Amino acid sequence: MRIVVDLDRCDSHGQCALAAPEIFAVGDDDLVRVLDEHPPDRLRPVVTAAAQRCPKLAIDVVDG
Repeated sequence: MRIVVDLDRCDSHGQCALAAPEIFAVGDDDLVRVLDEHPPDRLRPVVTAAAQRCPKLAIDVVDG
């Protein structure tokens, strides 16, 4: 699994960081950071929930 954030769509609402703080963070510059671009599959439910909470739908979870 790979996490891809479309930074052109992302408005840094931080919902992803609230849902999955081990994967996402909002920096001091108000930009979302992916802390682990290839998280283990056991975190898939958390990553999927974070992607679904994004108001701009800027997060994609890619298999492979």
